[in-house]
Parts: sequence; structure tokens; C-alpha cells
Amino acid sequence: MKIHAIQTGTVEIKKNQLIGKGPKSLRLVNVLLGTKWVEPLPIYAWVIEHKEGVIVVDTGDTARTSEPGYFPRWQPYYKFAVRFHVKPEQEIGAQLKQMGISPKDVKKVILTHMHTDHAGGLHHFPESRIFVNMPEYQRTLGFQGKLIGYVPHRMPAWLSPDAIVFDDEGYGPFRKFWNVTSNGDVKVVATEGHTPAHISVISIIEDVHYFLAGDTSYSEETLLRKITDGVSPNPNQALETMRNILSFASQHPTVYLPSHDSKSEMRLKNKITLSID
Repeated sequence: MKIHAIQTGTVEIKKNQLIGKGPKSLRLVNVLLGTKWVEPLPIYAWVIEHKEGVIVVDTGDTARTSEPGYFPRWQPYYKFAVRFHVKPEQEIGAQLKQMGISPKDVKKVILTHMHTDHAGGLHHFPESRIFVNMPEYQRTLGFQGKLIGYVPHRMPAWLSPDAIVFDDEGYGPFRKFWNVTSNGDVKVVATEGHTPAHISVISIIEDVHYFLAGDTSYSEETLLRKITDGVSPNPNQALETMRNILSFASQHPTVYLPSHDSKSEMRLKNKITLSID
């Protein structure tokens, strides 16, 4: 088994999104009104070459985000708080082909959540099984989905995802898990916080646990400092997930790979595990 990092462009966000500021009710307001931006962050998707078939975790974003009118004009977050930079050749489909992998070879696509920078490349996988935590999918739908930052009107018309069905037992500190592969060397674990039904993927290679984290934090540093972001609807839930990840990493060698950490690819390449004091 082998894991590849695919960077599908970059995204710019406000500092108040990277490091949440204020009480729950004001955190998103502080993101919208903030004036300080961070340096462009990578948008990573992950490809797992497995004997049971290629697995993609998140699809990165689409170059269409630069088109006028792609996002609802009335949506303040897309108007004031985020800037995407994705070229057509940076989309996951084009990069897979450069690796010698056709999107048709991808058996499963697993979405940590359905924000556009994680699900914007779904259109490349019409023949793959798409797995989503179903409460996350339901949250995206209709006007309510648009209001809270999803873009359901840009999802492929053919999209009919498979529900992730969790085991009754937990996995370490995580209260829910699902074995993606028959021998359990790729698992989904529940990591709620950034969205209420957010999940992460753990891939186990030679006793090293590669934690494909989605947006449980924006960086390893903010995880270690237990800093929750400015857009999580429930910061306390996000903090509990961080504690669970740190507890897990204290028991297992864990390479932590959040989707927007500029050092994730280097940690993957060099098998650099989390150091828990």
C-alpha cells in the first residue's frame, strides 16, 4: 500500500479562520470582518494505492471556483473571506492521469466532509463509489446548505453517495469507525467539529498510522496547541476531536496529515510522526 499527496491548488483564508477568535456566536462574524489574511494554503487530496483498488480521500477543488457566479453572490463567506486558486491542470483528474491512474481505476472516493475544497473534484469520478457520512450529505442540501457554505447546486447531477455505516464499537478514543478494506488497514473514524459529521481516514502501513485528517485542524501546530478554527459550528466538539487525535497519537505512531498544512506532504514522505509531550 502507498499513499500519495495531490495538491489541487491553494486557498487563502483569514487569520481569524485559521485561529478562531471570540465566543461561539461571534467566531464566524470575526472571520467575515477580519482584515488579516494568511499565506495561501495547499488544498490536498489523497490517493491510496491498495490491493483492493485505488481509494481517493477527498477530491480537492475545481478550477471552476474562479468563474463569475460559481458561488452564490449573496453568500458573504465566499464574497469576503476566502479566495481559491486552482488551475485546470491542478485538478485531481489531470494529476491522476499524470501518475498513470485513470479516474476509472478509483474504486472508492471517501469525503471527509463536503466543503467545495474537499468535494469540488467529484465530477472526475462518475464510475466510482462515493462514500459520505450521510448526515454531512443531508446538511449540504437545498437553500439551507448554501446558507451555511456548501454549494449543492455545483455537485454532479449523478451524485448518489453511499452512506458510511459505522461499527457499533469504537476504535481507540474514536467512538465510531468503519473498516474501508477487508483487513482493516484503511479505516474511517468519526472526527466531528469542523462540521458536525466530519470524518477522517486512517491508513496503516507497517504499524505507522497515516491520519488523513481533513479539517480537524488546519495544521499540526494548531492541533498540538488545541486551537480550533473560526468556522466550526461547535468549537467544543472540535476541541474534543483534537484531544481524541492526540490521545490516539500517544498510543500509535501517527503521521498527521491535515488537508491545508503546507508541511503535510513532507511529513508523509519522511514518515514524521506526531510527537506528544
